[in-house]
Amino acid sequence: MLHSDMKTYSSTAGKERLRYITHCTLCNSYEHKPIISGDGFLFVKCNSCGLVFQNPQPGEIELRERYGGDYFRYEKDNEKNFFNLMLLGLRDIGFNKIASQLNGKKSFLDVGCATGMLIHHMKSNGWAEQGVEICRPSAIYGIRDKGVKIFIGTLEEACFEPESFNVIHCSHLIEHLTDPLRFFTEVFRILKPGGFFIVTTPNIDGFQARLFKEKWRSAIADHMYLFSRKTIEKLFHRTGFKVLKSKTWGGLAKGTAPAIVKGFADFLAKKMGIGDVMIYLTQKGPTVKLKEPSA
Repeated sequence: MLHSDMKTYSSTAGKERLRYITHCTLCNSYEHKPIISGDGFLFVKCNSCGLVFQNPQPGEIELRERYGGDYFRYEKDNEKNFFNLMLLGLRDIGFNKIASQLNGKKSFLDVGCATGMLIHHMKSNGWAEQGVEICRPSAIYGIRDKGVKIFIGTLEEACFEPESFNVIHCSHLIEHLTDPLRFFTEVFRILKPGGFFIVTTPNIDGFQARLFKEKWRSAIADHMYLFSRKTIEKLFHRTGFKVLKSKTWGGLAKGTAPAIVKGFADFLAKKMGIGDVMIYLTQKGPTVKLKEPSA
């Protein structure tokens, strides 16, 4: 697997001037129990709905400071691998089928677009492209090197017009947010009726998370939330999105088992829906039955 050669980026926690006690963004409960502790951070699980999140959390301004030059170098070094993984994910949820049924000018927004490789690909295939990226060096590199449109900042700061995009995509972004509910609400606002929202994020109910627990590669300081299929589907439902399709992949990370064992674990994890990463295809408003493309 392409992702097996990449390490998860993680900055150092515990240096923030302020950290805030928070509540569950799904059900507003303050009742929770600690489940994963790390160096300078703690993950808790909501007693009511099961959502896992860091508590306390650093503020948004201090979180931004983590995404500077070091993060840009990580993104640039891995941009081709990330791009290929995103294409594989889009293929898994039938993106080409979606694209073939959109009429008129097609618009694609990638939030957390990094160096802009995916939106450059979409632009080359006739889409009106737009990116959003909080890491300034990554965004500037994408604008200058790839000639794509990237807003530097958060999605909420971009203030896009309502119903602006046919497709909104985010890969390995929502786990970094301090308020995913607000983010999903903003996506809903700027997505066209019947438009598609595609999300990729780690799966805390996957095989790797259950096996490695506090040593799981996604249980890191930079992740504010860790979703299961149950909790992310609650978030989709609460914000008005209908789930059309979901897939998972990733059984064992490279180096944790012999190649033949890893290959079998990867196959089973994808087959059984317990992969390390999950991707969701959702839709806003009235759903449209997707037709099979003509031969």
